[in-house]
Amino acid sequence: MTVQDEYIPTELGNIRIADEVVAIIAGLAATEVEGVAGMSGGIAGGLADMLGKRNLSKGVKVEVGEKQASIDVYIVVKFGARIPDVAWNIQENVKKAIESMTGLEILKINVHVQGVSFGTGKPEEEEEEVRVK
Repeated sequence: MTVQDEYIPTELGNIRIADEVVAIIAGLAATEVEGVAGMSGGIAGGLADMLGKRNLSKGVKVEVGEKQASIDVYIVVKFGARIPDVAWNIQENVKKAIESMTGLEILKINVHVQGVSFGTGKPEEEEEEVRVK
């Protein structure tokens, strides 16, 4: 976990927001969007690991500066969802959540679709998925 190099000065002292905090906010905001099956841990060794809601920050990479942030979100979409709409909704929801909770300006939010989930009625950990290698 890295922390901003700069502090936000106030009359009573300085405020700093850890990258991990911004990542958790982004992950939670992304999973709230209809069509998102879950967060993906990224591609390691050719496989993307599906992460449950317990690991929200693991599917998110952030770069936080003094007053601005850039976000990369790695997701798995539900089969049948229109991917461009899901991605746009993620960008809007994440931007709104981070800006309202932290006061940081969002420079960009990149959405990386890592796979498609075919909901089979099984628990999330057992759902069948197709991954991009």
